[in-house]
Amino acid sequence: MDWKQLILSGEEPMRKTIDKMKTDLGSLRTGRASITLVEGLKVESYGSLMPLNQLANLNLSDPHTIEIKPWDVSQISNIEKAIQKSDLGLTPNNDSKVIRLSVPKLSEERRKDMIKIINKMAEDFRVSIRNERRHVLEALKKAEKEKTATEDDRKKGETELQKMTDIYIKKIDETLKQKEKDILEV
Repeated sequence: MDWKQLILSGEEPMRKTIDKMKTDLGSLRTGRASITLVEGLKVESYGSLMPLNQLANLNLSDPHTIEIKPWDVSQISNIEKAIQKSDLGLTPNNDSKVIRLSVPKLSEERRKDMIKIINKMAEDFRVSIRNERRHVLEALKKAEKEKTATEDDRKKGETELQKMTDIYIKKIDETLKQKEKDILEV
């Protein structure tokens, strides 16, 4: 495997880390309604656990309200139970056809707590990116030791790997800044 393939083998896990971060941050409550808060919520339905977005149509009726319209109205009680059991802290209101979730604004203290939480999450994702870089660096050094790559190849690989790592760390920082902005917005 040449150094370019080794670098590319490290890019996929880095990309998945960014996707995971966006998913995890999307599921945090910011004081504004967002479908990502509830779309992956597991609901006991038809004898198994299913994500909410496979059981209902999800809409935002205004910046602070999520509307959930189950395709099968007999699932309303199951959906309500799943929402109540979740750690979202939201109370469902239903009119027998539609469930409405009002997302209250966050207090100043809660906003500060959320900022701390997302900063910790971002640091964990940065560590994940750096760990992947370390794995690829080890593979580059091993390839050089086994004579399947030259010292120049290893150095080129290290340079390219660092550029790629910097790009993904920057993506984490940009995503973090956007989420902080969303949280601080009243």
